[in-house]
Amino acid sequence: MKLTKLAVSTLAVASVVLSAGIASAQTSSTQTTTTTTSDGNGNSITQTTTTGDNNGNYSTQTQTSTTSNTINTNRGMSRSYIGAGIGAGVTNGGRNNDAATFGGNVQGRYAIANQPLSIRGAVLFGGDSVAIVPTITYDAAIAKNTNLYFGGGYSFLSDEGQASQLGNKNAPVLTLGAESQVAKNTVVYSDAKFGIDAYEGSDADALSLQAGVGYSF
Repeated sequence: MKLTKLAVSTLAVASVVLSAGIASAQTSSTQTTTTTTSDGNGNSITQTTTTGDNNGNYSTQTQTSTTSNTINTNRGMSRSYIGAGIGAGVTNGGRNNDAATFGGNVQGRYAIANQPLSIRGAVLFGGDSVAIVPTITYDAAIAKNTNLYFGGGYSFLSDEGQASQLGNKNAPVLTLGAESQVAKNTVVYSDAKFGIDAYEGSDADALSLQAGVGYSF
């Protein structure tokens, strides 16, 4: 009788051990890895990888891409440039050597980093005298790659008393203009320069108009 009970107990223990071994062998060993990569511009890639060995190896890989179609709407132009074009003094002081004058211009802009300000210079030639006009301007962004600028400076003539695009004597100058980058390294600009009391022997003011194309850097 004791032998019978012992045999039954042994058989029961063996069955439990065998069942546990089978269950252990059938248990899945699964590892899942998820990785998300973003480029900082609203574009991202999410990748999920799953591996396991439940009665045979398997691998599952899922990749999801998200692309942002955000359009660059930054306003204004922050680059410096130098350019050349045409110009004309359109006023007459009413005396000799005061006549309106047609000619050309060389202009440049040095943009001050992180500030809406620029240092500018212009050389207006044509007539009997050359006007050299350094100015400082405030630059207002009005559209993509486009500024409206205004400011003040001074006109220095190479030969006072002789006609230039900006009167016939040294004078304070106000300027108003616009500039736009229309292609890589290509800028177009146009402005008006107003010389205050810019004629000898006259209280007349001078007005000169310029336009040109520049190389940006």
